[in-house]
Amino acid sequence: QVQLVESGGGLVQAGGSLRLSCAASGNIPSINVMGWYRQAPGKQRELVAIITFTGSKSTHYADPVLGRFDIFRDIAKNTVYLQMDSLKPEDTAVYYCNAKVGQYFRGAYSDYWGQGTQVTVSS
Repeated sequence: QVQLVESGGGLVQAGGSLRLSCAASGNIPSINVMGWYRQAPGKQRELVAIITFTGSKSTHYADPVLGRFDIFRDIAKNTVYLQMDSLKPEDTAVYYCNAKVGQYFRGAYSDYWGQGTQVTVSS
């Protein structure tokens, strides 16, 4: 079992910045990949960014956030961060931390989710 606790959401004006944090606990060695997803009202949950949690660092970003968001990890703190810069109103959503546990690169894994944190960008 893995538990995820998020923090750092809030209200910001367009062009501003926010940093989200996600602290993992429980069966840490079982985590392959961690990342962030978001869900806007009336829309499906979508990938924002993911990062490998062990070994060499590898990241992937969704096109809408490429160049504006940065995902990084602190292995010693079992924490993943999402630095969000140049925020736009269309970034408004509930942001969820995600951990992929098991054999992610072989397609045999389980998803664990945080409780979500609201990010609101005003125009």
